[in-house]
Amino acid sequence: MNIRLGNLTISEMEKRAGVIFPEELKTLLKNTHQDHASNVGEGEWHCFDVPFVLMCGSMELAQTIYDHLKPVSAQFAEPMQIALTK
Repeated sequence: MNIRLGNLTISEMEKRAGVIFPEELKTLLKNTHQDHASNVGEGEWHCFDVPFVLMCGSMELAQTIYDHLKPVSAQFAEPMQIALTK
């Protein structure tokens, strides 16, 4: 059994990663955030603090987020995983 804790906001994710996310990504994240951690819905995300993982409800959303973060990934102070719920 995996235990995950937290419901990080976009600004908390940026602070933890040590980078500022592109504005287009922040807009996308604002529109697709899911507050509750269980059963992340299709096209939505939830970010855990422990471990630092952004859980996505679809491969399409995960790929879009990855594509936005890839250019700044070398600047991350701490690795962030992107995972799928299913």
